[in-house]
Amino acid sequence: MRILIVEDELLVRQRLLRMCTELAGSRVRFDAVADLDAAGDRLQRSVYDGLLLDLNLGGEDGFDLLKRVVAGRYHCVVVSAHRERALQAFEHGVLDFVPKPFSRERLGQALERLLDVGRYRSGAARYLGIWHAQGTAMVELADVLWIRADGDYSEVGMRDGRSELHDKSLASLTAVLPPDFVRCHRSYLVNLTHVRTLHAASGSRYWLVLNDGAEVPVGRAFVEEVRGELGIRPGV
Repeated sequence: MRILIVEDELLVRQRLLRMCTELAGSRVRFDAVADLDAAGDRLQRSVYDGLLLDLNLGGEDGFDLLKRVVAGRYHCVVVSAHRERALQAFEHGVLDFVPKPFSRERLGQALERLLDVGRYRSGAARYLGIWHAQGTAMVELADVLWIRADGDYSEVGMRDGRSELHDKSLASLTAVLPPDFVRCHRSYLVNLTHVRTLHAASGSRYWLVLNDGAEVPVGRAFVEEVRGELGIRPGV
């Protein structure tokens, strides 16, 4: 794995590099840059699996990079003294927020989240970043009906009938989505706030009917979980 550290203060950057290397060992290669231009160049030229990002980079706002990053295939952890921006960062889909000054233990927890995304769920995202030719668009998750696996990517179904392609896989997106998004099929996540009812047919076939009349399949392995989330008693 490769993780990029974006931190403008030399001593903090060196400390992050040293501690991360000690914590992760040979599992990860860490690179470090000091500003947004260098970070953008690295991310364009190399493939990374994660990002450790400061929000104040020599007067530049790290959110400019964060909004591009959350639309990509990798996850982001913010390391910042600006604690008041933690909620905003989580709403934009970061995996974790480590306040400065940070301890070795707290940094280790964030690093484990990056290295083993499938075990954790922050569940605080409010927006989903989508790549467009004109730049990154931030989509309200409240307007997302379902998300379908599409190879290494995900197709996002919107309330207005549009669908968008996201660079993250379904499993990777699950780590930052709020609890309203539930796995209903090996290839689908559904937003329960838009579900009208659960239907069953012969042959153990199930599907969810959404408020707009659209239907989303439910895999047999996920039926009981979906029933529980909808408050439907077993056997009903």
